[in-house]
Amino acid sequence: MVLAHLQQIPEIPLESWVESFVDFITSETFEGFFDALEGSLNLLVDVLEGGLTALPPLVMVVVFAVLAWLVSNWRIALLTVAGLLLIQSLRLWEDAMLTLALVIASTAVALVVGIPLGIVAAKSRGVETVLRPVLDFMQTMPAFVYLVPAIVLLGLGAAPALVAVVIFAMPPAVRLTMLGLQQVSKETVEAASAFGATGWQTLRKVELPLAMPTIMAGVNQVIMLSLSMVVIAALIGAGGLGEEVYQGLSQLDVGKSFKGGLGIVIIAILLDRITRNIARGKEKIGIKTA
Repeated sequence: MVLAHLQQIPEIPLESWVESFVDFITSETFEGFFDALEGSLNLLVDVLEGGLTALPPLVMVVVFAVLAWLVSNWRIALLTVAGLLLIQSLRLWEDAMLTLALVIASTAVALVVGIPLGIVAAKSRGVETVLRPVLDFMQTMPAFVYLVPAIVLLGLGAAPALVAVVIFAMPPAVRLTMLGLQQVSKETVEAASAFGATGWQTLRKVELPLAMPTIMAGVNQVIMLSLSMVVIAALIGAGGLGEEVYQGLSQLDVGKSFKGGLGIVIIAILLDRITRNIARGKEKIGIKTA
């Protein structure tokens, strides 16, 4: 009896609805927009990759080491030198620079979109209520699912990979920006207002500096998620170290997969250490400001 009643529940034609929606947005009406978007994203990745590969690898190792020293400390600079020299010795430099370009581009787009959304959500309870289920959906949806609409809309290559990576990696930027601002003491905000600071001045000079350690933790998570998704995006022609791993997997070549995976691990460690040291520096600044 119960089974008979269950069978009477109408089926939701979700699959056909989604296909109809995709057909609509891929029609000639939006063709120009997606062509322009694909061209812009490909150009962004190409410019970054060109900049990272313009100089010889050894020169770039020195440049990266100096940057790591400036933003963190000499230990991280030495780690950067060792890691990048190992990548070069494995003959993975070109692939590593393409992967790094994709990570930088996707992280930049995710932060440009995510941090303002987090600020707005921290200031508006209604926006926060709307955003939370959307962020939950974005974070729990399997990563491979994002590849399908990206391919349909933008074809194969770096552009669809970038879109899929941004969607997958953006939620931590929104959540931790929102959390950091909400954790700022109300007394501190009220004190700034009492001294005549406007809402914008309070946000820029009080709330954001105090929330910066939490925001930087979100930046770190965005970078790590971007790197993990860039590897998966090799399935749609993104290239880079992910393609090395994918080729090794398809050929059952353990050595090739391990070599590509080692390159990814090196980049992940370097980016993680650098952003963590930047976060510690911001935390000290926030403590002094408070």
